[in-house]
Amino acid sequence: MDAIEVHDLHRVFRATIGTIRRRTKEVVAVDGISFGVRDGELFGLLGPNGAGKTTTVKMLTTLLIPTSGTAAVLGHDVVKEASAIRPRIGFIFGGERGLYWRLSAKDNLRYFADLYHVDPDVAKRRISELLELVGLAGREDEKVEGYSRGMRQRLHIARCLLHDPQVLFLDEPTMGLDPVGARELRQVIRDLVAQEKTVLLTTHYMFEADALCERVAVINHGKIVALDTPEGLKRHAEDLHIVEVEVFGIGHETVDQLRQMPEVDTVSVEDRDQKQALLIHSRIGSAIVPQILHSLDGNGIRMGKVSVREPTLEDAYVRLVGGAA
Repeated sequence: MDAIEVHDLHRVFRATIGTIRRRTKEVVAVDGISFGVRDGELFGLLGPNGAGKTTTVKMLTTLLIPTSGTAAVLGHDVVKEASAIRPRIGFIFGGERGLYWRLSAKDNLRYFADLYHVDPDVAKRRISELLELVGLAGREDEKVEGYSRGMRQRLHIARCLLHDPQVLFLDEPTMGLDPVGARELRQVIRDLVAQEKTVLLTTHYMFEADALCERVAVINHGKIVALDTPEGLKRHAEDLHIVEVEVFGIGHETVDQLRQMPEVDTVSVEDRDQKQALLIHSRIGSAIVPQILHSLDGNGIRMGKVSVREPTLEDAYVRLVGGAA
């Protein structure tokens, strides 16, 4: 039995729109997804903003009731047996809410241990162990308001581990963190997997999924479009080469023109410091570079370095969800 089992899960929201002639509109957030997470596995759920990742996690943590379909955590149905699931799971959502800033880290954990009905003697030992695990030992008496964002995220993880849950749901835990804080938090996640915890991680950082996850499901517009190991997903783009062009001030019209080229698979633009990187996926590799440069020059685009490289997990992801994502 998988630790998490999902079968044909749907979630539809109904929103009222309009000012004078108001009407109800249905928004399909999750559209018939199915997957399983093995016991002790670190499973990734990848997708752009609004793809349905957080909605899925909220259903699996019993915070939202599915519109249809079934889901089970540790063999318990998320709707019919929610009370059996809650004591055995922990979850954090990206952001800084959920802590009392004017209390110290230790006092926060004491308070939440009481809410989780953890025996006081056990709680004392657990708090000390968890502060060590998340790298906050020695700073536990400082008020949370003086912590960096990364330190608060690590305290969030300590809080959700107080009752020693078997399954953890981490929804974009490194969102907004600086590179050092994100790296430290990823190491904490690795340590949790080493303790044989089952972890479902949602993220839209490709390198994070590549570094951490055993398997990854890519979700887009509420549907799972691929499910495989990171290496397996890369094979979706193995026939492509990626041309990167450093550009300054490229517009939508130029990007649309490049997308019309028969040899071009997808086109995307990334902001990097004070310049932009134009990424073009093509099956013919460096042979397409003269066409690209001619098109950019014809539109008056200033260019810098040009390079051609092999595909990464991010490139496979862009191909799966569409070049405009």
